[in-house]
Amino acid sequence: QVELVESGGDSVQAGGSLRLSCAASGFPYSTYCMGWFRQAPGKEREGVAVIGSDNITKYAESVKGRFTISQDNANKIMYLEINSLKPEDTAMYYCAADQFVYGSDYDCTPDITLVMDYRGKGTLVTISS
Repeated sequence: QVELVESGGDSVQAGGSLRLSCAASGFPYSTYCMGWFRQAPGKEREGVAVIGSDNITKYAESVKGRFTISQDNANKIMYLEINSLKPEDTAMYYCAADQFVYGSDYDCTPDITLVMDYRGKGTLVTISS
């Protein structure tokens, strides 16, 4: 049974930094796409970043340069580092994961996080100005 558990959300002031973590268990797939999406109050969900089993990363235009996604394969943890935090980054952040067949036309992009097979329950990030 796949389980994704996020942590690291906090209330911080604008300009600061946070590192979110996503611990994955029961995820045995060798070809996968994992990532983060967020949902701000009253707004639609937004995919922000993905990382593949090949370590290729992609970001939404709105977060490029401030967000960094990475993974620790040995410990099965995915991270999202957020720098220069802005009030508009306030949202619930979710990690998500998908597996796919090697050689298929699966497109690992931030938008795909919204429909991935597995997702966590989220961690809340609140930024004050």
